[in-house]
Amino acid sequence: MTEDRQERIRRRAHEIWEQAGRPEGAHLQHWDQAAAEIDAEKKPKVKPAPKKAAAAKPKAAKAEKPAKAPAKNSAAKPKAKA
Repeated sequence: MTEDRQERIRRRAHEIWEQAGRPEGAHLQHWDQAAAEIDAEKKPKVKPAPKKAAAAKPKAAKAEKPAKAPAKNSAAKPKAKA
């Protein structure tokens, strides 16, 4: 453990102890919390890969449906040719 890291942890643990109301017997929890906070500062924050937007993906062209034929009226009779 480097002296700088240890000093930073010591100072942060003291702050945590004071914020907690200076309880007796909690020094190990305060030290562990401070160490975790100090170590978290050094780790680079990795952002998850951005989700690809649905619009960015080229969509396959849908086959055009043929136009519907006009509805046949079964009641209408065809005109007779003259």
